[in-house]
Order: sequence, then structure tokens, then C-alpha cells
Amino acid sequence: MLEEKFALVAADSREPVIIAVYDTRAEYGELGMHSHRRGQLCGQRRGLITMGTETGTWVVPAGHAVWLPPHQRHFGYTHGAVEGWSCYIADTACATLPDRPCIIKVSGLLQEAVIRVSGWQGQEMDEAQWRLAMVLLDELRAAPIEPFNLPMPVDQRLVRIARALLKDPGDRRDMGAWAAWAGVSERTLSRRFVVETGYSYTVWRQRARLMRALELLADGAPVTNVAFDLGYDSVSAFIALFKRMLGVTPSAYFSGGAVPDPPRVKPGSGGEGASVKPAPGARSVTSSRRADRSGGDADRRPRRTGPKF
Repeated sequence: MLEEKFALVAADSREPVIIAVYDTRAEYGELGMHSHRRGQLCGQRRGLITMGTETGTWVVPAGHAVWLPPHQRHFGYTHGAVEGWSCYIADTACATLPDRPCIIKVSGLLQEAVIRVSGWQGQEMDEAQWRLAMVLLDELRAAPIEPFNLPMPVDQRLVRIARALLKDPGDRRDMGAWAAWAGVSERTLSRRFVVETGYSYTVWRQRARLMRALELLADGAPVTNVAFDLGYDSVSAFIALFKRMLGVTPSAYFSGGAVPDPPRVKPGSGGEGASVKPAPGARSVTSSRRADRSGGDADRRPRRTGPKF
């Protein structure tokens, strides 16, 4: 049945308006850069996935999903076992949906609708199925956009610093040392980071560490190792910051329970988890692993059987 559905996704057809796949058996999976004619909503009930485009990457936790407009090139990989789903929407139904990739908070109704649709077969929909499809689209339109991304700066000096921090989020150099390394004044670095990303340098670095922590923890790394690898002075300091940013401790986050909404703060403030629109032209990257996983269309290297993104 799955192969038939993916054949429909690949076909140049507008029927059915929605095709959904639900996978409870997925282990680690990886898929290189590719695209679909349809819009795609990809999320999971349990586990963690990383998905990205040519200009941005998102860590997608349980209870959330990433939206990709039709023809959007993207790559993706899971972290360990996940219980996830993908929903493919005909391009004719995407006109009122977001026109750029983003992460949304998934309501219980939206998730249950996707699971119900995943049991449908064939191209024809009856009246009841059509009504449910419309409810699914309404829930997607109303879903709040979440800030699980890292806007990249534009100034090449700041880009150099940002890329170095993404490569090694545990680097302990302070802002003054980074400014000297990149050939920019500390004052300019501080001011431009806020202007170009919406976050202070300190908050941006904390978010970079959090994104990497989510990936490492989902891959099974012990909390103690993650804390010290990412440059924290103690495990308790890491757990406290994790809880401030995501509302729960690492163990609770990955226990399969409900995940509360991340706290929000004003742009450029010293707090964590700010929901901010990046400056025009800013790029978004979460992990340096993107560069290793975002080859051309032929770059499809699943290590083990996993979900299709």
C-alpha cells in the first residue's frame, strides 16, 4: 500500500487532494536533497527529525511538523526510531497555505485527521472523506508557526562566526574573542547579530547549542556527555537551560510525553526561545550536518530502512 501511495505522490495528478502516510516502524533514515510536486507536511508523534532546504534547516520535535510548499527541494533524516507521518497536498490546494518552509505546532485534531487519511486508498474520495480533507486543510492554515530554527546573519564576518559555532557549539570563546577572530569590533558584532538574526549573540549561541543537544540526545547520547561536549560547566546548568527553553527536562522531553510550548521572549533580549522573524534576506541553518547531507537529487543514502520525507 505504501508503494502505491508514493507512486501517487510522484505522479503529476491533482487527485486525491491529500495523500497521507503513517509509519510506526521507522528506524534511523536519511534522504538526500529532492522535491515533490505536492506540498508536504511532515511530523511525528514520537522522536525527532531534522529537515532542511538549500537555505535553511529545522529540528522538528514531537508534536510539531515542517511544512514544505510544492516543488521545494529538501532533505531529511531521523534520529533513532520515530513514529511519524507525512501528508502530501495537491498544489491546487496549497494557494492559501504558507508559501515558504516553516515549522508549525500540530493540534490534536490535525494529527488525528492525518492518521485517519493515512488509511485511505485509491484516488477517489467520498463525501465524508472530502469533508475531513477540508478540516485538515483548515487546521493547517490555522496552525501557529514555531521558532525551531536558527536565522543566519548576512554580514560575512558574522557568517564566519556563526558557521564556526554551528560546527562546534561547545567552543568556549567569548564574544570578544570571536570578534577579534573575525576582524570585527565587539560592539558591531553585538549590534549586527540582533539586526540580522533577531537574536542577541548570547541567545543565538544558546539556541545553536540547544538544536545540537536535541540531535545528540535523540541519537542516544547521555545527558552528561552532551552537557560537557556543548561547553556547559555542569550537567545541572545544561538541564536548567534546557528546561527554560523547552519547558521540560531532557529526560521528560524524550520520555514520549506531551511537550509544552517553548517559552517566548522579545526579539534581541537575553531570554531564550524567542519567536522572531529574521531580517530580510537572512538565511536559516540549524546544524553543520546539513552540509554533509544536502547533495544533489541523486544523493539519496538511507543507512537503514526509514521513512520517506
